[in-house]
Amino acid sequence: MSSSGKPPATDGSITAAGLRELEAELAELEGPARRGMAERIKAAREHGDLKENAEYHIAKEDQAHLETKIKRLRERLRDAVVVAAEDGDPDRFAFGRTAEVADDAGAVHTWTLVGATEADMGAGRLSAESPVGRALRDGRIGAEIAVETPRGSRTFTIRRLIG
Repeated sequence: MSSSGKPPATDGSITAAGLRELEAELAELEGPARRGMAERIKAAREHGDLKENAEYHIAKEDQAHLETKIKRLRERLRDAVVVAAEDGDPDRFAFGRTAEVADDAGAVHTWTLVGATEADMGAGRLSAESPVGRALRDGRIGAEIAVETPRGSRTFTIRRLIG
């Protein structure tokens, strides 16, 4: 249990916003993307002999990749556990919350603690399961937190919570 009394995020944990994004992506793939793929295959079939039709074989391979992605997204959706932003202590960086964090190199990052499946460092979404996410989770504003990373020890300071 975290200090908030709630269980820590698990690999299936996802924010409500992450769940909406996952559902939208799945709807796009199962609808317009599948229809587009069917059109590609139909057009490629019209080019003649399927044995030597490279366009057809590429389209079929792309279709297999699309179906695999849909299957994986359905599994993620099935296993998803929506975890609401923890609103216990307003001075703690908790799951679903956003914070401004300074690192020991002087860089300032704006990160939201999210489930592992919705993590995207480029978009500021830090996995609560990552070493840095685990160390920062439930950290207080002003806390200096040391984290062992593959590149050595790093220190992060939670500067402020946003929103």
